[in-house]
Amino acid sequence: SKALNNIAGGNKGAMKTLKKKQVGYLNRLTDLVRDPKLQKIDRKKTVALITMEIHNRDVMERMIKANCTSVNDFDWLSQLRFIFNKEEGDFGTCIVKQTNCTLSYSYEYQGNNGRLVVTPLTDRCVLTLLTAMFLHRGGNPLGPAGTGKTE
Repeated sequence: SKALNNIAGGNKGAMKTLKKKQVGYLNRLTDLVRDPKLQKIDRKKTVALITMEIHNRDVMERMIKANCTSVNDFDWLSQLRFIFNKEEGDFGTCIVKQTNCTLSYSYEYQGNNGRLVVTPLTDRCVLTLLTAMFLHRGGNPLGPAGTGKTE
C-alpha cells in the first residue's frame, strides 16, 4: 500500500521501483536455496518463501498493467492482506482483509508443510471462501478429480 500511496502522491514509478526491489529479494532467495550447506528444514522454508514471492511479483505485474494507482482500486482490494496491530491485545492481533471482508486471524499452526503454487484460480477460490466466511456461510469445493479443488 506504500507504493500505491506514493503513486497517489505523484510518484508514478513507485510500483515499478518496488517490483525491482522485490525481484532482487527473490534472486537472493534463489541463491540461498542453491547453497548445498542449507539444512533440509531451512530449504523447505526458503522454497515456501520463493513460492509466495513469485506470486507477489505476478500480482505487482498485474497491478502495473492495470494501471492501479490507489489503495481503493479493486486490483489492490481483491488481494489477500494480513495486517498486524501490535497495540491490540496482549501480544497484538492480526486481521485478514480482502475486498470488503475482514476476519480475525486465528493463528492455526499447520507445520512447515509444502506450499501450493498460487494461481489466479487460487486467488478466486480464496476470495470466494473468505467472503463466505465473512457472511457466516461456508464453502465446499466440489467437482471431478483434477479440476483444482486442492487450490
